[in-house]
Amino acid sequence: MDKELIFFFHNISGEQYIYKAISPDDVATLVYTSGTTGNPKGVMLTHKNLLHQVTSFWDIVPAVPGDRFLSMLPPWHAYERASEYFIFSCGVEQMYTTVKKLKEDLRRYQPHYVISVPLVFETLYSGIQKQISTSSAARKLVALLFLKISSAYMEAKRIYEGKCLARKVEQPSYLFAVFDWLWARAIAAILWPIHILAKKIVYSKIHSAIGISKSGISGGGSLPPHVDRFFEAIDIKIQNGYGLTESSPVVAARRLTCNVLGSVGPSLRHTEIKVVDAETDAVLPYGSKGILKVRGPQVMKGYYKNPLATKQAVDENGWLNTGDIGWISAPHSVGRSRRAGDIIVLEGRAKDTIVLSTGENVEPSEIEEAALRSSLIHQIVVIGQDQRRLGALIVPNKEEILLKAKRLSIMDSYAADLSKQKMLKLLHDELKKWTSDCSFQIGPILVIDEPFTIDSGLMTPTMKIRRDKVVHVYKEQINNLYK
Repeated sequence: MDKELIFFFHNISGEQYIYKAISPDDVATLVYTSGTTGNPKGVMLTHKNLLHQVTSFWDIVPAVPGDRFLSMLPPWHAYERASEYFIFSCGVEQMYTTVKKLKEDLRRYQPHYVISVPLVFETLYSGIQKQISTSSAARKLVALLFLKISSAYMEAKRIYEGKCLARKVEQPSYLFAVFDWLWARAIAAILWPIHILAKKIVYSKIHSAIGISKSGISGGGSLPPHVDRFFEAIDIKIQNGYGLTESSPVVAARRLTCNVLGSVGPSLRHTEIKVVDAETDAVLPYGSKGILKVRGPQVMKGYYKNPLATKQAVDENGWLNTGDIGWISAPHSVGRSRRAGDIIVLEGRAKDTIVLSTGENVEPSEIEEAALRSSLIHQIVVIGQDQRRLGALIVPNKEEILLKAKRLSIMDSYAADLSKQKMLKLLHDELKKWTSDCSFQIGPILVIDEPFTIDSGLMTPTMKIRRDKVVHVYKEQINNLYK
């Protein structure tokens, strides 16, 4: 009785109702994980879990009355739910859109913030790049030159602001540090006027078309580095975040004052993150790659009617095993932004790791992100478990492939199709071009005609490909690929 109040209410018929006050640890909602691997499980999120998200988001998104938010996530997803609770608590305007209406709604509503998954920002990036590539030769040259200069300016700016990642804790000499800082300041000072000119001549048109005048909040998946750098160059801030349904969902996110590219930023308030060895569970030092574990007020109460799965996910000390591979940047490497906390870097899912028959471990996400920079590749899933070399399932962008084939004069301009052999040759060339910096290269390719979609069950509601299900559906073709 000391922790709850009991109220009595008599309705007109004289019946008595008893109302108990809600406890912070009471279950507020059940959210079933979409399950990129394994079967979906009911995640029990409490009022305390969700309230932690609402109060912590203020550090990430300093919203004020009059701000407009645009979202296209499904409302039942944990990311969207937590975002909505926060937005409504701010008393600001929230609008919803779809993939089909996104471009139109961005121009119409000019949102200050866009909350969505990486695929949306990739789509915007591809659209802008296509518009640049189809411009006149002079405009294309100017735009590309400005982008290159702005990228160099932003890189120098990151260096002198101390917002770069490092794997090791090192103490460089004072003279070296001063020289590095002065060099970056000098380069930034030289390039700044050209960057400002580029904003007025080129980037302002992009801004007027898509809005996002304050920030884009990306979560629910990995944000490709080239997309991250592009939006930084054109002065549109993208704050990358990280979380799981089991953590309500946000664990970490980049701040406007600590927007370190390549990372998911520091953890939220009252949230602890450690990196452990996958086999020994020993805590690893800065820069060492291992499994991320999280502890904080946002960690779920457990899986609904599944104590065994709960025990496997959350240990007796409250640490949630995320199943994600990552590392924590060395403290000195982020300079003044170090005040925000340790900067976390993700490198893929532990369950996604491909082990070749040679014993080598491959993280497919790095290769997939690089390959998707090609305009010819719409979707890709890298495969090769227990094989001697990697392969890939590719959904091609047929329109772009036909255009390129005609430009290369390997098919007639009036033809409507391309031979399978020529298509494979084009895709192999593209993979070689875009993944040349990766540690592993792609061998055999299986071309998939139909895209992976949510309706087919091969993508999650946040548009992440369900790798295991794709491999299962195309199991026979994959086996034939390696014969």
